[in-house]
Amino acid sequence: MKHHLFGALLALSLLAGAPAARAESIFTYASGKLLLTGGVSQVEGAAGGGLTPWAVIGGYETKDQVGANAFYTSVDTQDYRITSQGALLGLYNRVELSYARQDFDTQGVGAALGLGYGYTISQETVGVKVRVIGDAILDQDHWWPQVSIGAQVKHNRNGALVKALGARDDRSVDYYVSATKLYLSHGILLNGTLRATKANQFGILGYGGIDDDNHLQAEGSVAYLVNRHLAIGAEVRTKPDNLAVAKEGAAVDLFAAYALNKHLSLTLAYADLGHIVTRRQSGLYGSLQVGF
Repeated sequence: MKHHLFGALLALSLLAGAPAARAESIFTYASGKLLLTGGVSQVEGAAGGGLTPWAVIGGYETKDQVGANAFYTSVDTQDYRITSQGALLGLYNRVELSYARQDFDTQGVGAALGLGYGYTISQETVGVKVRVIGDAILDQDHWWPQVSIGAQVKHNRNGALVKALGARDDRSVDYYVSATKLYLSHGILLNGTLRATKANQFGILGYGGIDDDNHLQAEGSVAYLVNRHLAIGAEVRTKPDNLAVAKEGAAVDLFAAYALNKHLSLTLAYADLGHIVTRRQSGLYGSLQVGF
């Protein structure tokens, strides 16, 4: 997987040619939003970074248009393989609707636990996000960020297993608020998200555990627009440690997102997902996104 992703990134780079001058590329407002300012698809399907939602509405639509993205993501760690795939619809730069399915392949750990080699835990997430105030691109003369509120309705398809591990339920809803500020003159994007969640390991290990309360978690992203095709940055996402049988910690990543154009982008990252059941899990993260 990782060799194919690096090859694809090199091919995109060669096709795009030399990047345009910074002043020209960053301030090109033609044809909707700027490249990469709509974010990529995060693991649960919302527009943002790989780990956390941003306040931006996915797609390249303006207030008079409709946009859409589809994505496929893969993360290979020491013991597991996690894939996510889905799509989103952006309506008039105001409302975002999304769907994603995450598959958690236990590989050899599944065999050791008696579940069978490659036993897979699956989760489905349906999301909605609404822009409340601000416009990350147009509000360059104002201090306030773009702010959106959202919800992600989650269903773990392996309910009997996650309940046996100590989860309270196989269904839950995450609620979040995100604030995104884009400084075009410096090519810097900052995002902060607060999430109320019961999810264990994003929901892969069910919801609730030691208690059945929503836990308020912090998430953050910073990105630097190197040129109009390439952004680099980092993210952090805290998670509840609420399952007695499995220690859980924060997830972080370092990423590079490359957009050939408004229809095709590729994100590569090194992700540390924290402890997952037995030990810390880290590895290469790759995501391909197509859309308009």
